[in-house]
Amino acid sequence: MDTSRSVRRAVIGAVTALLILALTALTGPTATADNHRPPAADPAAIRDWNVIATDTISANLGPTRPSGQVVIWHGFVSAAVYNAVVGIQRTYAPYKWRARGPVTASPEAAAVTAAHRVLVTYFPASRASLDAAYAGSLAKIPDGRAKRQGVAFGERAADHLIALREDDGRFTPVEFTAAPAPGVWRPTPPAHQPFIDPWLAVLRPLLLTSPAQFRPGGPPALSSARYARDVNEVKTMGAKTGSARTPQQTDTALFFGGNLAVQFQAAFRDHTARHHLDIADTARLFAAANASATDAVVTAWDAKLHYGFWRPITAIQLADTDGNPATDADPQWQPLLVTPPHPDYLSGHTTVAGAVTRTLTGILGTTHLDLNVPSEITGTTRHYDEAAQLNQDMINARVWAGIHFRTADVVGCHAGSRIGVWALTHYFRPLGAAGLHAVPPAVRSNCPRKNES
Repeated sequence: MDTSRSVRRAVIGAVTALLILALTALTGPTATADNHRPPAADPAAIRDWNVIATDTISANLGPTRPSGQVVIWHGFVSAAVYNAVVGIQRTYAPYKWRARGPVTASPEAAAVTAAHRVLVTYFPASRASLDAAYAGSLAKIPDGRAKRQGVAFGERAADHLIALREDDGRFTPVEFTAAPAPGVWRPTPPAHQPFIDPWLAVLRPLLLTSPAQFRPGGPPALSSARYARDVNEVKTMGAKTGSARTPQQTDTALFFGGNLAVQFQAAFRDHTARHHLDIADTARLFAAANASATDAVVTAWDAKLHYGFWRPITAIQLADTDGNPATDADPQWQPLLVTPPHPDYLSGHTTVAGAVTRTLTGILGTTHLDLNVPSEITGTTRHYDEAAQLNQDMINARVWAGIHFRTADVVGCHAGSRIGVWALTHYFRPLGAAGLHAVPPAVRSNCPRKNES
């Protein structure tokens, strides 16, 4: 009896083996690999499409547009890519979305698809180059179900972001109507351009509840001692000729005199690559930093439109009209850099930097950034280990360039810092025990104290 059972088991085993071999021969090795190969998830794809986004935005807006608009588009692209990735990997809470993709999908395919779709939607003139880049990215990903699922979910993530941003105030006809008066902004030399992109002041934020959520109090009164200190400092340190700046201070002013969005995108790419962040953490860093920067631009422009405070070049040339005995007019005074065509208060650069550094320190859990920031103006790269040093250099740079008062810079940094805390308290949160930090840690402020301005 036992022998008979053994024989039957042997026969069944042999038949089963033959059936498996037959099925393998019919389906082939490709089908088996497709079922078991890990979905493509190379974080380099996110960095590649960040470069493509940077180039596309510059091609459509101009590489040196003196406006925060550049930041807005990076915020949109990064948010869509983030949703495409974390909706599949499920390590972080999606941004304003409940959808989840199949865990078998390729987050890499989803990321490049989301980036491509958002950019093509907002910059249709660049479709040919974007389509070519997209085809190249997809060619690197193995064909199969994971790729197909990733593409489909990436399209959904992009479409959701685009739907979220409908009727968000973009390009709303907004005018600065305040009449010229002491302390009131007016177009500045040499081009005397009108207030550029004032609609940014009414744009619906990505993270905040309104553009005015973190609007600070107003600039110093023209009669105040602080105002006089601001005017006299920038008059001395920010002059194009005859300045008291050291060569190193001039270099700092020039270093941050270009497109800050481009500088930060390059720094993010370098940091995520050197620290070998996986695709979800890479997507999160880009999305959190760029969404915070987007709302920093909105916050700065809201204050610019609301307060409409004049720029140093106007204040110094017309100091005999400000009623402050501690300031003296110099009708021939010129700043080191050309003054951008929008009001002084708040400084867009320092508000964005304050938001970005606070977001990064919250994600990293330390004030140590380890950030390499390049400058297209000076052709050099600066390493920033401490967030506070980056903010201090940014604040000084705008004063030494002659285009902002120190108060506008310091208050901007603090407003940006509040945005960074808000961003990580309400968005980009880890799911379960995954990720680096559940909430932004209680690190000290990365901005100088306001009473030190």
